[in-house]
Amino acid sequence: MSGIAAASPAARAAHVWHARYVLFIAGLGGLLYGIDIGIIAGALPYLEATAVADWHLTRQQLGFVVAAVLLGSVLSSLFAGAIAESIGRRATLFLAGVLFALSIPMIALASGYAPLLTGRLLQGVSGGLIGVVVPLYLAEVLPPQRRGRGTAMFQLLLTIGLVLAAVIGLYHAHAVDATAAEASGLPAAEQQAILFAAKDRAWRTIFWSCLLPGLVFSAGVLLLGESPRWLVRRGRVDRARAALRRTMPEDEALATLARMLAPAVDPAGRAGARDRLLSRRYVWPFLLACVILACTQATGINSVLAYAVNILNQAGLPGAAANGADVAIKLLNVAMTVVALVLVDRKGRKFLLMVGSGGIVLSLLAAALLFLQAERGQRDARAELQAAVQGDALSLTLDAAAWRRLGVEPGAQPQQLTIAYGYGEFRDVRALRSDAPGATVLSIRREDSVRADSVIGAFFRGLGLNPFPDPASAAGAPLVLERASLGEVPSRAYGWAVAGCILLFVAFFAVGPGVCVWLALSELMPTRIRANGMSIALLINQFVSTAIAAMFLPMVGRHGYASMFFFWAGCTLVYFLVAAFLLPETKGKSLEQIEAHFRRASPGRGA
Repeated sequence: MSGIAAASPAARAAHVWHARYVLFIAGLGGLLYGIDIGIIAGALPYLEATAVADWHLTRQQLGFVVAAVLLGSVLSSLFAGAIAESIGRRATLFLAGVLFALSIPMIALASGYAPLLTGRLLQGVSGGLIGVVVPLYLAEVLPPQRRGRGTAMFQLLLTIGLVLAAVIGLYHAHAVDATAAEASGLPAAEQQAILFAAKDRAWRTIFWSCLLPGLVFSAGVLLLGESPRWLVRRGRVDRARAALRRTMPEDEALATLARMLAPAVDPAGRAGARDRLLSRRYVWPFLLACVILACTQATGINSVLAYAVNILNQAGLPGAAANGADVAIKLLNVAMTVVALVLVDRKGRKFLLMVGSGGIVLSLLAAALLFLQAERGQRDARAELQAAVQGDALSLTLDAAAWRRLGVEPGAQPQQLTIAYGYGEFRDVRALRSDAPGATVLSIRREDSVRADSVIGAFFRGLGLNPFPDPASAAGAPLVLERASLGEVPSRAYGWAVAGCILLFVAFFAVGPGVCVWLALSELMPTRIRANGMSIALLINQFVSTAIAAMFLPMVGRHGYASMFFFWAGCTLVYFLVAAFLLPETKGKSLEQIEAHFRRASPGRGA
């Protein structure tokens, strides 16, 4: 009777509806992940313009605010697999949604560095849980013939989340520009006060706009069924059978359940055998997945997406033009992800990764050469600035006369002054333009650069680590001007050329690593170590991303943007070689077939 009922049109429609609902909620998870990464790009220019002046934040602290999402992902990725194994996939996803929803008011209502950083860390914790558990859940629920497109759907909605964040940033960029135009005829002091209020309101509203998707995701997860594979490993076979009946007919449910129960017997015939994460048979696929995920972040994708507006401003695109290019970048990311969704089960993972990583290398090299050409024209202005240093501080009003002393004549092409300085281990970067309205005050003081020790910094130093600067070492350190370069602000044409390189970079990333990385994460990991193995692999992934994002502002301040793009190109070349010579093709293979391939292959061979 149940088989007849399961075969009825109404039952089939229910199965289809539930499968689509699973993809919808998984897609919402990707949307939140994309918002996590992308929302700071539109908010950062206004946060920088207000928080630096109001809260006296340093560029290093702004870098930590950007990287906090990635750091939070690192922390949560460390425990995501254990949490998913302990409380289940559905409960872990609900926890991720709640944390995301709680982070929004904490950020939007922040009145200082600590709550802002804490809110961003919570966003990162949420993203880390989503990044591990959504691909894990899809791999355990979807059949092999749908796994590629199902996991690609997560990436597609991730890119849509990036677009949504960019559109929100563009809207507020136009709003701020309109406010500036309306206030242009007012006295300078009043004009600056109005602009300050508009920019402060802009970055806060940008974050408030992200609250609704988090609430919808949290509520929607409650209607999902638990992963049948997790239920089987918990011995809840009846509940696993009921969960399978929600997505397929009775006969298919029973056959699928039998396959799930089969891995409980190892090749030697021992029922219920439990293998360790680094058992000899699992080391190679585990390490290969970790390398693929680390190389994906070493392309610099998250830093490019997070700092897109800043990069394009530096390249010569002003205000709303840079935000418009940022939206175009995100839209292209979505479009090419749709292309990848169509190709991933036709051309295969290996082919797309080779094409994608090869194209990324060329795009990054082109952008690096463009920046190198512009940076070669910069000259050293440290001598002029050093003359203005008094004791351990520098205070200089950059009016027309001051710019003239630096060699900038009235009516000449706008110039940009980039200063890298430090007190002991505390280092920072400032960038100022000669065409900025009114006189700009360049003020460098120890009390604004050297921050009191934080709980996080003290904790790491207590472990014998030193990832954060030590205030004690900077208490008596002199002010050191490490770099003071002055050069022309690039033209709009130059800025659009750099934007074109970034567009190509994002297109190749979306076609290759963007989709295939999630498949590599879930497909390469053998069934018995999948949850914890994915957790550790994503931890490495986010650690690399966090390190790159945290060092981005200081590195481009001291060495220029060209050095950063050359570094990413070198890392991506390694990615191409790994994909070409070590990665096996997994298209159309079941998880068990992929696992069998690695059992047969020697550790030195990838195929």
